[in-house]
Amino acid sequence: MDPVIGRRVEAGGLAGAEIDAVLGAAVEALRVEGKRVLLILPDATRTMPVPLFFRLLAGHLLPRVRRLDVLVALGLHPPLDEAAMLAHLGITPAERSGAYAALRLMNHDWRDPRALATLGVIPEREIAGLSEGRLALEVPVRLNRLVLDHDHLLVCGPVFPHEVVGFSGGNKYFFPGIAGPDIIDFTHWLGALITTRDLIGTPDNPVRRVIDRAAALIPAERSAVCAVVTREGVAGLYCGAPEAAWRAAAALSAERHVIWRSEPVQRVLAVLPPMYRDLWVGAKGMYKTEPVVEDGGEVVVHAPHLREVGRTHGDVLRRIGYHVRDYFLADWERYKRLPWSVVAHATHLKGSGTYAGGVETPRIRVTLATGLSQDECRALGLGYLDPRAVAAGDVGGAGDGVLRVEGAGETLYRLRSPSPPASVGSR
Repeated sequence: MDPVIGRRVEAGGLAGAEIDAVLGAAVEALRVEGKRVLLILPDATRTMPVPLFFRLLAGHLLPRVRRLDVLVALGLHPPLDEAAMLAHLGITPAERSGAYAALRLMNHDWRDPRALATLGVIPEREIAGLSEGRLALEVPVRLNRLVLDHDHLLVCGPVFPHEVVGFSGGNKYFFPGIAGPDIIDFTHWLGALITTRDLIGTPDNPVRRVIDRAAALIPAERSAVCAVVTREGVAGLYCGAPEAAWRAAAALSAERHVIWRSEPVQRVLAVLPPMYRDLWVGAKGMYKTEPVVEDGGEVVVHAPHLREVGRTHGDVLRRIGYHVRDYFLADWERYKRLPWSVVAHATHLKGSGTYAGGVETPRIRVTLATGLSQDECRALGLGYLDPRAVAAGDVGGAGDGVLRVEGAGETLYRLRSPSPPASVGSR
């Protein structure tokens, strides 16, 4: 494909016609005539006008390609049923049996070995280099076997600051989006070793390097549509090779999705939107605000609608609880046989801290004002606050050192430094 095709606006969002023009030019540059194309889309746990992008891309692709299939990049998230899939794509039942009857609409299933194919292995020595010495093991690269049945893979999704890979998007829609458990667990635990506080919002980091290295093993042609989405709309859109399109989008995301503060706050009230239905994804409200909380401070996650720990891994999380990274490392023989992605999530939400002499000392407190009970929160190792107290305003105001963040989970808050972080270097 030609160099990155893109467009951005300084305020508001791109008009539908502008988005269509960029996508049309991108599809023309792909040269997919007569090919089998797999369109890989995000699930509903991030903000993006998926129906708009699906319709526009399908409109440009269907007249050109031999076959167009759609795969939702679920990663470890639960699958969509038929009704949810149609709603996610903005398709009516009549359209499903009419204009889109030939399309296969599929969920990725990381749990089904039959759905996966091994593309290769990243050797131990190479992993040691990519991870900057944090881990040294052989990592099998397993991906949804549909990548072997198509000539061209087109990923389409938003780019935001991300707790595991610095910024989401690009090759992340392959790993973990449509990957097998080995590399999902590996990349999440590598991110946990670095810590979310040091990793989030950094485009150049060991996790991204591993993901890009794994993507190089995919035999089909790859390209990406990377969108930067704000509350005002699509602020920017970049299409091209996944690495290049993502890099351009991450640069814009760093401008639009990061709020810099000069002084820390004692408390954050992170108000979650309805799209976060369990703590597995709702924890993003903590990840994105924790960097501006002073030592000994607190993040209160407010989401009365959130009543589950994790729809996929809740049983494991209830068993191990939430702890700082060093708590798990102190007894790694006990925890290393559990899914590393789950252990990583447990450290992400608990945040930075220490564990020495049998005493765990988190840097900050994490309190849930959700649909989870006080007993559940205590068992998980998290604080509890009655969500009705938040509704009544009993958490203080701005004058009390409280930062209230509405729609928390996608905008990153950072303390101002001499220069924004560009990479995560050696330990």
